Amino acid sequence: MSHKNLPPAWNRVKKHAVFPEAKHDEIARYNFLANLNRYLATVISPGNKIAYEKRVRPNFQNEYGRDFQNREEVHEAMKQDQHYQTWSALRRCAMEMRQQAGRSMVLRQANELAQKAQVLNQGKDTLKLNPDLEIPHYIQAVDHHCMPGSYYTEIIKEDVTAAANYDSGLFVTTAGLLGRMNDGGGRAIAQWLKNEFPEFQPKRILDIGCGLGHNVIPIAQAYPNAEVIAIDVAAPMLRYGHARAQDLGIKNVNFMQLDGANTGFANESFDWIQTTMFLHETSSKALYKIMAEIYRMLAFGGLTLHIEQPQYTKEMDLYEQFIRDWDAYYNNEPFWSKMHDMDVKEILLQTGFQYNEFIQIGVKAVNDIPEGQTIDEAVEDYGRSPIWNVFGAWKN
Repeated sequence: MSHKNLPPAWNRVKKHAVFPEAKHDEIARYNFLANLNRYLATVISPGNKIAYEKRVRPNFQNEYGRDFQNREEVHEAMKQDQHYQTWSALRRCAMEMRQQAGRSMVLRQANELAQKAQVLNQGKDTLKLNPDLEIPHYIQAVDHHCMPGSYYTEIIKEDVTAAANYDSGLFVTTAGLLGRMNDGGGRAIAQWLKNEFPEFQPKRILDIGCGLGHNVIPIAQAYPNAEVIAIDVAAPMLRYGHARAQDLGIKNVNFMQLDGANTGFANESFDWIQTTMFLHETSSKALYKIMAEIYRMLAFGGLTLHIEQPQYTKEMDLYEQFIRDWDAYYNNEPFWSKMHDMDVKEILLQTGFQYNEFIQIGVKAVNDIPEGQTIDEAVEDYGRSPIWNVFGAWKN
């Protein structure tokens, strides 16, 4: 590979007060895995398309006398191909190894991380946790991204290990494409909105499914006079995210443990409601409830936006649908397929938004890694590249 295809070294990650401390061997493991992920994306993955076009599709056409009719048929046929089997197994192993590397690093310092977060969180009214909140079943049932216990599980008092693991390892999974703070999505949407609608000055912003706040922080920075509320069901994410925001000097974000399907906020009480790579981890039943809740909470003249991977449409090639669906089968994302099959415009119309107020755009992550240390993004790694579909609507 050329140097342009090599990911930045993991030490390019920007640190903060609750970021886990890594030893030499831990850094080496993360750098190996980042390079493995990039190698799989740029060298091995393109071979899947060759296998599809040269072997799998012609064999299917010869056997059945027709072409593939849907991505499920493509998946069943590709599963028999040795190149795809090798790539898929390596990709899954890379994710499992990344979780093992991250967890071993944060678990050895679990108590210290919890104490660091406590110091920053203590006495602040901008963090509100609810120990009685019921974690939705669709969250409890899945170890997302092969992360044991997913986002919400607590193993010690005041636990933040799930968040520390996610924060330190996302740079590895994406090979640095989201920037030094993994906030490329939030940076991109804030930049787009300020450029396209400079007159829009939201006073109250809600981020649903905020996780540890990677993408809500750039939004809060872009609109420093706004009151920003970031909600999630996972207490470890919120503790860590709040402490991280405090250390970064972000004072206008309130982190609250709430379910996006039933928030309790007043009608028409937000000017902008945002989600970022959250809806594909939501059951279809809950997704409709969340969208209805968004319409209820959004003020007239307000905006909702949702960053996701592209929806599957009739215009999308079946091979692309199939390869994007890998996460649904092998990366513990059971709602991925169903969510990306949905007609998002129709969902918004059903909840009350008007047809002529619908928005759909593409955005690319804003990456703050210095020029000369960034990597060539010419090869599409479906589902990992920082190029997203954004949909939403104004409420008028």
